[in-house]
Amino acid sequence: MQDFKEKLKHVPRSPGVYLFKDKANKVIYVGKARILRNRVRSYFQSGKDLDAKTLRLVSQIKDVETIVADSEIEALILEANLIKEYKPRYNVNLKDDKSFPYIRVTNEPFPRVFPTRKIIKDGSKYFGPYTDVKAMRALLKVVKRIFPIRKCNLSLNKENIKAGKFKVCLNYHIKKCYGPCEGLIDEQEYNEIVKHVINFINGKDRIVIKELQKKMEQFANSQQFEKAADVRDQINNIKDFQYRQKVI
Repeated sequence: MQDFKEKLKHVPRSPGVYLFKDKANKVIYVGKARILRNRVRSYFQSGKDLDAKTLRLVSQIKDVETIVADSEIEALILEANLIKEYKPRYNVNLKDDKSFPYIRVTNEPFPRVFPTRKIIKDGSKYFGPYTDVKAMRALLKVVKRIFPIRKCNLSLNKENIKAGKFKVCLNYHIKKCYGPCEGLIDEQEYNEIVKHVINFINGKDRIVIKELQKKMEQFANSQQFEKAADVRDQINNIKDFQYRQKVI
């Protein structure tokens, strides 16, 4: 194994994720950083004032693995996924720490997507916890810009929609929502969009693009050209997001 101190000298100056491992080569901590080299080295700087938990962590670190990301948002997604995969000993407290938020996809007709610090066992899906609140908010902002999911808190059950209790808001007119409140999109089609959102949050951009391309072709073949154009715009927005992340 490469000498640990030598490895620290070659940690990249890029955004990404770092995995600390113990003598058994087990991942004991996963973290993210805007500049990997600065963050990883900070654990081992002499004279640095570290809390008791971090001192215990450092005493057990025998190796480090780094994964370079194109951006802080990509690193945020990767960090959350790796914590979920490895369940590192020094990250487990995050699950009970209310200072770290999750992204919630609600279990209701026409699901909503928003940040929360409270987990409710009602069948909703939760992603996180995210250690960087600013980056998580940036991710959510991108999600809501690309995908036409509703931003309202209306109770969109079949009875309310059928009774015509609600009217579409500005988001419908600027194509940021497909108007489930007036029954302008059915649950099956809306849930397909939610599936794309979940894949996007999990960093599976390529899968989302592939599925959207199939959807665009289906709309075009059935001469639903306006819907095909909307899906095309979603694809272009995802590609634009990918490009901007790599440039930053």
